[in-house]
Amino acid sequence: MNLNQVTVPSLDLTKSVPFYEKMGLKLIVKALPHYARFECPDGDATFSIHQTENLPSGGGIYVYFECEDLDNRVEELISVGIEFDELPNDKPWLWREARLKDLDGNQIILYYGGVNRKNPPWRI
Repeated sequence: MNLNQVTVPSLDLTKSVPFYEKMGLKLIVKALPHYARFECPDGDATFSIHQTENLPSGGGIYVYFECEDLDNRVEELISVGIEFDELPNDKPWLWREARLKDLDGNQIILYYGGVNRKNPPWRI
């Protein structure tokens, strides 16, 4: 089994699509107003957004995108107007992370986990 894609909800894809393109994702399916799909710049995974009338309540959705050059990538995104809630910092779970929200409040985490991504010291 291999993860193909993750899909998040959006109230307005005409605003969400340009946001994710600015983040560096490549639009490959544009079925507005209901659906859009992107390729990630690295790897084979894809990411999509679908139109919804209501956003999830509670903690919402968290999506992690790994970036080997996290600090530089965050600087690049800031330079094109992307606003971060949390700049890159080292976490106790041995990842370096930066956090932001998309236009619908979905939590986006850019991170670098290195060897600890799948093999932290506490792995079973």
